[in-house]
Amino acid sequence: MSGVEPGTPCWADLATPELEDAKRFYPQLFGWTGRVSPEPAAGGYTVFRKDGSAVAGAGPPANPDQVPIWSTYVATDDADLVATRVEAAGGQVVVTPFDVFDQGRMAVLSDPAGAVFSVWQPMAMRGAELFNAPGAMCWNELITPDPDRARDFYALVFGWHPEERPAGPVTYTGWRCGARIVAGMMPQLERLPEDLPAYWSVFFAVEDTDATAARAAELGGTILVPPRDNPAGRTATLRDPQGALFHVTALR
Repeated sequence: MSGVEPGTPCWADLATPELEDAKRFYPQLFGWTGRVSPEPAAGGYTVFRKDGSAVAGAGPPANPDQVPIWSTYVATDDADLVATRVEAAGGQVVVTPFDVFDQGRMAVLSDPAGAVFSVWQPMAMRGAELFNAPGAMCWNELITPDPDRARDFYALVFGWHPEERPAGPVTYTGWRCGARIVAGMMPQLERLPEDLPAYWSVFFAVEDTDATAARAAELGGTILVPPRDNPAGRTATLRDPQGALFHVTALR
């Protein structure tokens, strides 16, 4: 059983039209193995594992025109209630809550600035089984042009409390859920990609950021932001061969 508490990011998955290439790229980059769902209706959804523990997933997009994207899932006890809160707080329900076989219940939602995220109400599948280790998710961060509205929205939806600290020319926000800081928020520093009006970004821990970035480029990916140091560690921003954005960090 996962120890992920409600209100905490618990899973990340990739929606991509080139699932077979994703199953080549990410295992070679992170040392993952993949297990394809036996359910015919799952469309080949694959759970990636690191050292035997589930760490992330990948599957075909719900809409053929959807750009490839990594999605953050936040754990909840009641996906339907969260969807109601999202609408009341000025967001949108992109996909209404539904059961994923016997695995859990989920919904796809967006905040007022258009950042898309999902919620996961666990049943048989609790979420990721490994965090903050090489090859596993280690952080989730909202990039938005409207941090003030985001503070109100996520407080209403998840009960998160913003804690702010200076970060160079901007203010960085940590989202506190109970006793823990569970995610972060960065105001928009530069023009966002046209396919991402605002977005939740997924970070994976690695042992060596520079080597991982170089390997991603060798495998057909792109280095968007070269490795650089920050208070959390050394981070690079990458795109996979289909254009899905993600980050890698060597944690301090």
